[in-house]
Amino acid sequence: MKKVFAFICMAAMSVTMLAGCGGSSSSSQAEQTQAQTQAEKAADTAAESLKGGDGSYTVGVVQMIENGAFNDMREGFIQELRDKGYTEDKLKVDYKCAQGDASTLQTIAQNMADGDYDLIATIATPATQALVNLGTDKPVIFIAVSAPVAAGIMSDLNKPDKNATGTSNAIPVSDIFGLAKTLTPDAKTYGFIYTNSEVNSVDTISSAKKYCDENGLKYVEASVTNSSEVQQAAQSLVGKVDAIFVPNDSVVMDSFSAITEVSRDNKIPVYGSSATMVNAGAFATVAISDEGIGRISADMAVDVLGGKKPADIPCQVVPASDTVINKQTLDALGIELPSDVSGSAVMVEDQK
Repeated sequence: MKKVFAFICMAAMSVTMLAGCGGSSSSSQAEQTQAQTQAEKAADTAAESLKGGDGSYTVGVVQMIENGAFNDMREGFIQELRDKGYTEDKLKVDYKCAQGDASTLQTIAQNMADGDYDLIATIATPATQALVNLGTDKPVIFIAVSAPVAAGIMSDLNKPDKNATGTSNAIPVSDIFGLAKTLTPDAKTYGFIYTNSEVNSVDTISSAKKYCDENGLKYVEASVTNSSEVQQAAQSLVGKVDAIFVPNDSVVMDSFSAITEVSRDNKIPVYGSSATMVNAGAFATVAISDEGIGRISADMAVDVLGGKKPADIPCQVVPASDTVINKQTLDALGIELPSDVSGSAVMVEDQK
């Protein structure tokens, strides 16, 4: 990218110098205007090399794992780019998934950092950290990073400083616990299931602990290091908690069905942090649209492809707005919804 910029500058300078070599103080305004136009054309021609030489772009997309939420984000991102005019003949999308393997994710990140990409889109925190920590000169647009500052992706949401910007799906912890108080008012002790190495998960759980401390609620932690421990973590909470709260966590989501099974068998409501968790069997949440946050991120990518730098585009915190409830879990728990909730909630069925 630096070489291309240097070429653009040299092209523009060479045309201007050529125009000046035959000129003098008596050169006409028309000649100067013609020289400027030629310089601009030369710069435009050189800039085409940044777009594959034919006006096309290549965008990399990275996911840590395949799950409903991440897939919806990816599809929303790509579709918005298509809707904004970046059709398949103008934009190549190179999608890579690490399938939950950290070493594979690092390899993908390195290959994209070294590859011929005009922009890289990363979905959620692990993928974004993998790219940003490499210090790549490729602009990065991240999708749905819960805590960008805590994750070390930027120092200030309003002033991105590591060639990366994007959207944050800050989990509305207070709203989720407020919903829990409405739906299960007798729940006084919560279980927390999360991965202790995922910064976004730890950050959300810290907010949940703070909420519980301030509102007289107790909690029991069940942290995991990999997806094989999720079922045991869920079982360890049986008989100890009245409800379970799960943050957005790629490792936990990989085995979320284990939590669903334990919770339904033991009539323990699970409050998730995304609509995808509810689709997978959690009881309820207050969530954002996964496809929508992908589209918002794509609009930011359009700005970057149009010439803006990530540093000039503040991170956007996308608010949650929908109450989402799983009907099958509702029936399994035997809970009756208040009329104001049933009238406005989005009711979903298991999607496995």
